Amino acid sequence: MPALAGSHGIIHLMRQSYLRYLRILQITRVLVRYRLDELLYYLPLLKPYQALLKLNPARWIMPKPGGSFAVRLRMALEDLGPTFIKLGQMLSTRRDLLPEEITRELSRLQDAVAPFSSAQARELIENSLKRPLTEVFAHLEPEPAAAASIAQVHFGRLLDGREVAIKIRRPNLRRIIDQDLGILRWLADLAERYSQEGKRLRVRAVVAEYAKTLRGELDFLREAANASQIRRNFAAEPDLLYIPEIYWDYCSESVLVMERIYGIPIGQRDALRAAGIDFDLLSRRAAEIFFRQVFRDSFFHADMHPGNIFIDPTNGRFIAVDFGIMGSLDDASQHYLADNMLAFFERDYRRVAEAHVAAGWVPPDTNIQDFETAIRAIAEPVFEKPLNEISVAQLLLRLFQTTREFQMQTQPQLLLLQKTLVNVEGIARDFNPKLNIWEIATPLLQDWLNRQRGPRAWWTQLRRHAPQWGLTLPELPELIHGLLAQGIRGELRIPIRNDELTGIREELRAGFRRLATITGSVVILVGLALIAALEGALDATIIGVPIWLCLLLSPVVAWTLSRWFQRVFIRLR
Repeated sequence: MPALAGSHGIIHLMRQSYLRYLRILQITRVLVRYRLDELLYYLPLLKPYQALLKLNPARWIMPKPGGSFAVRLRMALEDLGPTFIKLGQMLSTRRDLLPEEITRELSRLQDAVAPFSSAQARELIENSLKRPLTEVFAHLEPEPAAAASIAQVHFGRLLDGREVAIKIRRPNLRRIIDQDLGILRWLADLAERYSQEGKRLRVRAVVAEYAKTLRGELDFLREAANASQIRRNFAAEPDLLYIPEIYWDYCSESVLVMERIYGIPIGQRDALRAAGIDFDLLSRRAAEIFFRQVFRDSFFHADMHPGNIFIDPTNGRFIAVDFGIMGSLDDASQHYLADNMLAFFERDYRRVAEAHVAAGWVPPDTNIQDFETAIRAIAEPVFEKPLNEISVAQLLLRLFQTTREFQMQTQPQLLLLQKTLVNVEGIARDFNPKLNIWEIATPLLQDWLNRQRGPRAWWTQLRRHAPQWGLTLPELPELIHGLLAQGIRGELRIPIRNDELTGIREELRAGFRRLATITGSVVILVGLALIAALEGALDATIIGVPIWLCLLLSPVVAWTLSRWFQRVFIRLR
């Protein structure tokens, strides 16, 4: 039986490797189709093969697509599916890393796709509920109200008359996304291993954060929990933000049933004006909702684009939907943001520089004077403008661009915040271009800092930790006596762990495995870059064997050789 289980594991591993290979082939074909295969030249691993890659037959066989590099990149990401569309949408907010032309084009990415059939939707709902639809719903609209790359939404009515919106995840989506995330992790590993810039940008951590966010979107139970949490957070402020009620009895990982809401999409300005909505109040509420979520709750809706926001025509309050992407900040990140925003407002640039060093986000040997001078150079021109013309998002963007020159490591937990701030500030300024966001933010930031410091904060911490202290304090005398007794007998040992030496040992241990993997990767990538474009020549033969058969068999051969190489050389080591 153990041998049988082992063989099943090997077969599963081979199958996963084979499916990943086919997906890499598909990705390469899309890159070639849009003349984006030049991106491969920037991989340090493939630089020696640059001349060979440029011999790609597609450069002569396939017609050159129109549009700039940015346009072709957007079209390629749309062709590659939801994983890459969502990745492009995230990158569209990283103006500190990418040229403005690319981020502007990526912001146009659309994930609207053709809906799946109503019969399939009914089947998916019944499989989720484990009972017929007629036992739950009095009516289910056959046509979807909206369809996107992750899910589609149908309206319906429960047997008790409550109107609901039913969100249904696309079938087989998790398998596709898991496969794509595996490829992204592999590329991130290459980037950090062979590029100093990749290490500084912490590409692995960014991909891990993105994977966590995307998987969170696929789990509708998590989305339902997110919605319930925000609903509780704003329960005392019903005139500010309304969150639809979740009907937990009918929810599962792949189906979400919630209250149907009626509101005006925030992008329909004429309808909002006709409903008598106060645009100035609307813009102030948008900013206030954001800062309350970030600093009061440390839990914020991180996908607040216009498609997810509606306005209640009766009282002008915000209504939010789609809670798959949420952000949260730890205490250190909250302090960083609050301290920096207030220090900027007070033009205390040395405090900004010292906050970065204290947080460990720039090297400890950073010259504070030079750092302060660089920050002053970006901030002073901004603060010469009237306060109502200062963009907080743009100021933070300029700060990130400057700190990059001082080797600041990318902080993945701030990526969602930056994206959300850009969206919220855009919405607020769209309704009132003269809105003074600093006027709204400063009291909230100051109140948060006051709650974190001084007697009020001490009392809060005391109440939070007192129960735990009550359990551990009685044990302290015995623990101290035990340590002293061990010291007297000479038995006290203090283990010293050197993480750097441990890392070196692990690198040496994995060296031969990486060598085998990298060699196979080079062979596959170079082969794909040369062959992927030959869509019309796949029936040609090499030594009597069709090219398509060579493509199918090559990953199996590469995997077998890699396993043999590892067994032989690692055993010799």
